[in-house]
Amino acid sequence: MSETEELKCIGCGATLQSEDPNAAGYVPEHNLFREDVVCKRCFRLKNYNEVQDVGMNSEDFLDLLNGLADKKGIVVNVVDIFDFEGSFINALKRIVGNKKVILAANKLDLLPKQINKRRVKEWLKKTARKYGLEAEEVTLISADKGWGIEELMSTIEQKRNQQDVYIVGTTNVGKSTLINKLIEQSVGEKDIVTTSRFPGTTLDMIDIPLDETTFMYDTPGIIQEHQMTHYVSDKELKTIMPKNEIKQRVYQLNEGQTLFFGGLARIDYVSGGKRPLVCYFSNDLNIHRTKTENANDLWRKQLGAVLSPPKDSQNFDLANIKAVRLETGKEKRDVMISGLGFITIEAGAKVIVRVPKNVDVVLRNSIM
Repeated sequence: MSETEELKCIGCGATLQSEDPNAAGYVPEHNLFREDVVCKRCFRLKNYNEVQDVGMNSEDFLDLLNGLADKKGIVVNVVDIFDFEGSFINALKRIVGNKKVILAANKLDLLPKQINKRRVKEWLKKTARKYGLEAEEVTLISADKGWGIEELMSTIEQKRNQQDVYIVGTTNVGKSTLINKLIEQSVGEKDIVTTSRFPGTTLDMIDIPLDETTFMYDTPGIIQEHQMTHYVSDKELKTIMPKNEIKQRVYQLNEGQTLFFGGLARIDYVSGGKRPLVCYFSNDLNIHRTKTENANDLWRKQLGAVLSPPKDSQNFDLANIKAVRLETGKEKRDVMISGLGFITIEAGAKVIVRVPKNVDVVLRNSIM
């Protein structure tokens, strides 16, 4: 083998490397030059029927998926019901061409049990339409708990018309967990999931046979740089990503008070009289109330201590924060901090949300 020839995984075709365990093609160094090497992801897939997400940045991902527009098939877009705006892929319409799209809204188990599911479905369909995507069907699921998987499978069967199925989604939406559940349902333990080569792709798509001639393809998760999840370590991700049903936390605020969400974001309550702010964030994330006049000082001095995550204040640039001014207008609204959570506020309030410059803040009609 010449010096320049790249070693590739025989499972998925990704270039093998031993530097980054979270990137495509990872193999522990001592296995790198063995014969017929498979990467960690393919190894886990083959031996445990477990798919792991490999994040790709937007450019790679779009290059990978641009070939999809011409192929026949339908698309299942997995989104995070708790962070719909943050997990929505804006370029999806361009990628899928005129294919049918099923929206699989995951993490239903995080929302309060009393939520009106029909309203949530309508809300998801309407919001997707606002972003230019006409969803054929919306299915509410919890990949983690196994809720709604059969319904999703039968929706896929109805809509696919004997064609291939492509599953797309951003990192952290639970796409891998869903794929693993679908593998259990459709293939069973014994068939090893194969992989398929698309010309010109950087990482190949994993395929799961649906019948003799058609497949379900799992595509790599796309990394969204406008989500807060992008600004924390793996350990901190466990704190900010909810694992269980979210308990709403209600704070009565006077004008001129501030709520901190860890040290990652804050909301300053400017005007609208004394009122409750209802917070929906991971139960493990610390929320801290203070006077707005003390907030800048507190952020600087207590970042990484009282205000954490981040654990290490060096990893968070307070000079690179933006202020987003919002008014709730005449209706109850949610203020959504992408990749972190949302605050429900009744009509007639003015607030300022402060977050890292690249993180999206969205004002939307309340999902609650």
